[in-house]
Amino acid sequence: MEKFFKLKEHNTTVKTEILAGITTFMTMAYILIVNPLMLMDAGMPFGAVFTATALSSLIATLVMALHANLPFALAPGMGLNAFFTYAVVLGMGKTWQFALTAVFLEGIIFIILTFLNVREAIIDSIPMNVKRAISVGIGLFIAFIGLVNSQIIIHQDYSTIIQLGDITAGVPLLALIGLVITGVLLAKNVKGALLIGILVTTAIGFPMGITTISEGFKVVSAPPSMAETFMKFEFTELFTFDMFVVLFTFLMVDMFDTVGTLIGVSTKAGMLTEDGKVPNAKQALLADAIGTTIGAMFGTSTVTTYVESSAGVAEGGRTGLTSLATAAMFAIALFFSNVFLIIPSAATAPALILVGLFMMSPIKEIDFEDFTESIPAFITIIFMPLTYSISEGIVFGMLSYIILKVLTGKGKDLSIFTYIVGLIFIAKLLLE
Repeated sequence: MEKFFKLKEHNTTVKTEILAGITTFMTMAYILIVNPLMLMDAGMPFGAVFTATALSSLIATLVMALHANLPFALAPGMGLNAFFTYAVVLGMGKTWQFALTAVFLEGIIFIILTFLNVREAIIDSIPMNVKRAISVGIGLFIAFIGLVNSQIIIHQDYSTIIQLGDITAGVPLLALIGLVITGVLLAKNVKGALLIGILVTTAIGFPMGITTISEGFKVVSAPPSMAETFMKFEFTELFTFDMFVVLFTFLMVDMFDTVGTLIGVSTKAGMLTEDGKVPNAKQALLADAIGTTIGAMFGTSTVTTYVESSAGVAEGGRTGLTSLATAAMFAIALFFSNVFLIIPSAATAPALILVGLFMMSPIKEIDFEDFTESIPAFITIIFMPLTYSISEGIVFGMLSYIILKVLTGKGKDLSIFTYIVGLIFIAKLLLE
């Protein structure tokens, strides 16, 4: 393990990496239930999608571990699965087979773009201050996810956009208890504080009636069959305008969600190279592309790099051994799904909220004196949580960066590829 993952070089240990991998899994395990439930609305069978979700996550995360040696986990992306169900199937009236075909084509295109170094070039074209802002914006975004998932923050009515939930009620109260417990553990520098916090909060949820075990509960169960969704493609509309629009949207959202996560988490972990590049970016992007392609073949929406990977990084994860441990947890989840699914969102929310804090630290390195740097950074940061999208934050942050540089006579300092990326972003906005 030392030779393969280069643990000493990354100043980490086997124990730290495995704990980090388990922590990452615990913060993203919700996808195993949320993704099948969402795709059920598109008419897909729950059991088949559950197995497809776990298997595609397992394979993509294994590629990240063994090929890229980075501590990032992958799974079907939230937002992308919502677009799959509510925009393509229910909104456009397409079949879920049509949507799976678009996801499959997206994966194939991404594999090609990765080998041509196009996606890596996009990462390199993003300025350093915007990269720092991406980390901060992701921090606010995932903290917001934790607050919403635990109902501490709610959207009650049209009089307010969001407001404080009933924090004396079960779920938000349990989340706040977990936040205090995890905060104390972190303050005392307890190793594995986030994971311990999740487990203790889950246990406290039993007497509160939030953590529950159903009748006939079985610890071990065989994974459901994927026969109903495996390779169910529909190529009859391959060359239609609808397919182009759907495919382009999948491509853009997935590309910049992944790019944002890789940059943000790498920046926080201090893993960027001296010239500001993500190490092994090409291999990391290939893991994403392979996961998306295989996921479509199995029967699930686009697989992407998960922002919850920052929870494992916060626990000290620095190498592919972290993601290998996460992949192992997905393998176990296939057979112990009932056990993992009893962990309530209120138990994982405190970890997400506090990881948001950890992700904020690069804000200290943003140049606030130069407004052509600080304004795009601010826009990147504020747009991510308020649009509920990493990709939107990057789009508006980069466009504002280019516009401000050009209008202040500093446009000659930008690379040609930065301008190309700007044109791609404009095309994305026009086609939405």
